[in-house]
Amino acid sequence: MDIKLFDSELKVMDVIWREGDTTAKHISDVLKEEVGWNMNTTYTLIKRCIKKGAVRRYEPNFMCHALIPKEEVQEAETNELINKIFDGSADKLFASLLNRKKLSPEQIEKLKQIVGNLE
Repeated sequence: MDIKLFDSELKVMDVIWREGDTTAKHISDVLKEEVGWNMNTTYTLIKRCIKKGAVRRYEPNFMCHALIPKEEVQEAETNELINKIFDGSADKLFASLLNRKKLSPEQIEKLKQIVGNLE
């Protein structure tokens, strides 16, 4: 993925990913409720997402459509984190995550299944 989205732009994308195609007004209403942004702030961020090619605008009512899937962004952000913080080592990231908090037996079992599927 060549599109780099900032945290504020990801908030806009998250609303579109959750809600599907929706109006800029609705996105603004949701983000006013969730993070306290005014309409101008949200519209500016929507326009940035459009300019970057992450969102397509169409009429009527300034409808917004995500052009990139959430999974693609998650993968790119994860790769960036691994490369930046963990020297490109996914196992270092995994170990760090596992050491941060106590996992329930159910979570441990789920992780075992995920690892088992990779083998």
